[in-house]
Amino acid sequence: MAQLQSKSKEEVEYKTIRGNARFSYRVIKKNGKTFIQYTILIIVAIFMSFPIVWILSNSLKTLNGISQYPPQLIPSDPQFGNYIEILKNSNTLIYLRNTLILIVGNTVGTLISSSIVAYPLARMNFKGVNLIFSIILATMMVPTVTTIIPQFILFRHLGWLDSFLPMIVPSFFAYPYNVFLFRQFFKTIPKTLDEAAMIDGCSRWQIFTKVLVPIAKPVFITVGVLSAIYWWNELFTPLIFIDSENLKPLTIGALTSFKVHGATNLNAWNLQMAMAMIMAIPPMLLYLFASKFLIAGIKTSGLKD
Repeated sequence: MAQLQSKSKEEVEYKTIRGNARFSYRVIKKNGKTFIQYTILIIVAIFMSFPIVWILSNSLKTLNGISQYPPQLIPSDPQFGNYIEILKNSNTLIYLRNTLILIVGNTVGTLISSSIVAYPLARMNFKGVNLIFSIILATMMVPTVTTIIPQFILFRHLGWLDSFLPMIVPSFFAYPYNVFLFRQFFKTIPKTLDEAAMIDGCSRWQIFTKVLVPIAKPVFITVGVLSAIYWWNELFTPLIFIDSENLKPLTIGALTSFKVHGATNLNAWNLQMAMAMIMAIPPMLLYLFASKFLIAGIKTSGLKD
């Protein structure tokens, strides 16, 4: 009997030790995977952030310091006056004003038009709805450069060249990608809400404005942020339609305004790097504060076909 009890105790101890070993192995394996993942992410983050660090470094150098060899990552004599010189430039505030006009006009137009177009495609059943949505998605495959010449000819006949109209008015006709985001988000909302609102006497427009729009806050913020960042960085379209100096946005102004004193074709690269750094800060801050809504909007927009 004593031998059986001692044997059973040994078996219990063996199973306990074996279970603890398995648990320790699982913990080590999990922690090892986590360590490898974080190491890879840190390495990738360093490579991805290096251009920003290099721009910041060059923005704090003199013009001769940029061309110095071997290059210095950390300037020995940081020139913070480069940023002050940019802000003292009388055209900088004009460029900023023009950029904000483009951002506000396009963001408002995009939110209104894309949400209105997406509503019937997601909430109403009518013949050809899927075909219409497929055609809208197919237009995403058409490169912008192939349509810019017809647009230029059209806006020239309308007398809109050298104004903000060629860049703001098209946003009120909905962009396909934004329609896709709104449509996919609207499809995740139960249609019982529409039915309940119709029983209460709401029209289609009231259902859209009073039921769906308040619920769709994440996708509205997502599309708004994406539109704002796009037009903050947009260069191609203003180059085509804008000629006047007082209508140029920051993207063009950063390329053309800062020259070496007494030279007409020599760029002051240190000032342009400072301008590029200033332009990089707002999108990063905007994404930082709106990242939660961006993730929620994009995530829920792909849940349902």
